[in-house]
Amino acid sequence: MDALDRKIIRELQGNFPLEANPYEIMADRLGISTDLLWDRVLILKESGVIRRMGFSIDSRKIGYCSTLAAIRVSRGQIEQASELIAGYSQITHSYLRDDDFNIWFTIITESEERIVTILDEIRCEMGLPEDDMMDLPVKKLFKLDARFK
Repeated sequence: MDALDRKIIRELQGNFPLEANPYEIMADRLGISTDLLWDRVLILKESGVIRRMGFSIDSRKIGYCSTLAAIRVSRGQIEQASELIAGYSQITHSYLRDDDFNIWFTIITESEERIVTILDEIRCEMGLPEDDMMDLPVKKLFKLDARFK
């Protein structure tokens, strides 16, 4: 990564224009061509420096509820649980962890009641006792603004 790559990353993280042609605007601000900007972004993505590009909506500000949940399943149940969890559009992320509670996932829905329903459906479908599932809603939000230079 050189100085230009670092400038591009800063622009992508904090100064992305919400316009019809954002890369043209960014290229102009950086003093480079749109083609060069796009080539550099693709290289950064292909090399793994950039893993994901997208926006993030604060679900609370649009009236949605969310929670972090975890379940404890046997090794033999991991694939079944993963497929079940992946079937819910309200589940935005899921992670397999090498821990007692080995599948963690986030749920974003229109209501607390829907979260409870989804968790109950997963627990029942997997045949899990209540203490093999954790519901960990946010009590206090600490938002870190991590930007890389």
